[in-house]
Amino acid sequence: MRLTHLSLTHFRNFSRLDIDIPGGPVLLVGGNAQGKTSLLEAIYYLAAFTSFHASHDRQLISFWAQNEPLVVSRIVAEFDYSTANSSREARQRLEVRLISEQDEFGNSRLRKEILLNGVSRKVSDAMGAFNAVLFLPHMLRIVEGAPEERRRYLNLSLSQVIPGYASDLTEYNRVLSQRNALLKQLNERNGDAGQLMFWDEQLAAIGARIIYFRIQVIHEIEKLAAQVLHDLTRGQEVLRLNYLPAFDPMPVSPLQYALPLDAPIDRSGQTADQIRRGFQERLERIRAEEIQRGSTSIGPHRDDLRFLSNGIDLGVYGSRGQCRTAVLALKLAEITWMTNKTNHAPVLLLDEVLAELDPARRDDLLGRLMVSEQAMLTTTDLDLFKPSFISGAHIWQISAGQVQAQPVMDA
Repeated sequence: MRLTHLSLTHFRNFSRLDIDIPGGPVLLVGGNAQGKTSLLEAIYYLAAFTSFHASHDRQLISFWAQNEPLVVSRIVAEFDYSTANSSREARQRLEVRLISEQDEFGNSRLRKEILLNGVSRKVSDAMGAFNAVLFLPHMLRIVEGAPEERRRYLNLSLSQVIPGYASDLTEYNRVLSQRNALLKQLNERNGDAGQLMFWDEQLAAIGARIIYFRIQVIHEIEKLAAQVLHDLTRGQEVLRLNYLPAFDPMPVSPLQYALPLDAPIDRSGQTADQIRRGFQERLERIRAEEIQRGSTSIGPHRDDLRFLSNGIDLGVYGSRGQCRTAVLALKLAEITWMTNKTNHAPVLLLDEVLAELDPARRDDLLGRLMVSEQAMLTTTDLDLFKPSFISGAHIWQISAGQVQAQPVMDA
């Protein structure tokens, strides 16, 4: 996949941008708060339909247009699927509109429209049309932060590649909300606990699919990320991804002690139907406990994922450099994984990627990026990049929401 053209209107720093995008590495150079990261944000929005910075889509609309009674923020992209193994039509056009308008009482509301090749689509249906992998410095929270950070990472990655995963997430959250409301009602007012049976069946059916795909994908990405980290650390570190499902489909012997042993567990042989049956049986067994609690205590909404290097949990004991390198390895593995799954490479988006890396890891990373189908990197300092990399890259100077492409330097 290659992004060939990008148009922005009233998006963040950009009042208007209309630019062709070349293949290979593109270096976005400029000071802080000039629009470099906003450009990456716009591109990634086409893949995830959510922002990695903003808590609400309204924040993506240009500040100077916020007070207009009607304002339309637009991201329009043209991209090419033309690869040897791709069965899709080569040229695609994806448009996202964030429309802020006021009613007759002066109340503002925001709606989102997505058009793929001119046809309106729901978010869940448009997921996967365009693929991107993103690295930001604050993504170290995937390793160091709370479990919801890791679940969000998994959900955004899987939604781009696994058909129906985004729809399952939406439906799972709806069913979970209904089940929790009933649990709370039973806790406060008593009633027939048998009413939970319907919601148990729904939650187990949808949740089992989510767990199944998480098991498969973590298993696949782990192999790829372990090799990347091995290369980036010159063989000094071995990475393992430890999936901790809140409902573990692996049967546990009643004589087995639940010790926190660092032993890999292979759940990849479990089918979605086996997971569904086990999940539903477990919900029935803990029904009284959950009524007392007033909420659902197991399921993919409470899963976790731990990153271990040489057997050490990086989220607890890892240095910042180790965590950063682990996340980079994860992102580079995502590229290969997405390419294998979709038959086209995603666009790679890297924000200040070389900061805090030692020279050896910088060289290894830049060597990988030189052969990328398309990568966009931000930097405030070109001196961090080797002259050989700069000579083969496209340089864009970004200042106050304006982009100036420089001629490609001769090697």
